[in-house]
Amino acid sequence: MLVDFNELPDHSRIWIYQANRSFTDEELEELRASLTAFLKEWTAHGSDLHAGFEIKYKRFIVIGLDQTNASASGCSIDASVHFIQSLEQKYNVQLLDRMNVSFKQGEYIAYKPLKDFKKLAKAKSVSPNTIVFNNLVATKQEYLENWEVPASESWHSRFV
Repeated sequence: MLVDFNELPDHSRIWIYQANRSFTDEELEELRASLTAFLKEWTAHGSDLHAGFEIKYKRFIVIGLDQTNASASGCSIDASVHFIQSLEQKYNVQLLDRMNVSFKQGEYIAYKPLKDFKKLAKAKSVSPNTIVFNNLVATKQEYLENWEVPASESWHSRFV
């Protein structure tokens, strides 16, 4: 069951998928329609899942799930991963590669393999104050408070 992302409680579970490039306006329109259709039908053992989404910076797909009534099961999580894989193929983007880092360079969102991020840190091209996206946050509250943070306040801190 699709619900407004902003209406999801703070304890809702969050999944963040970062794209290796920005989506075009046309792609964003299609993406919103696809996400809406998927979440309207998303279930766990026959129970509707109360889920919502938002797309940030034209490249992050954020799915939130209120687990108060029903939690995601292995099958429902598999279904969501297959859905994300279908988006990867349709738009020729990477969404599931967790070994990449996104961070801000001014108003631009940079996307680099972790090894390149480490090199940038060593060269002092990124610093403890560089704003990074911590896609490991697990709840909506963590997402709202700790997703966009200085590298020094994230798992990225070991590199800067």
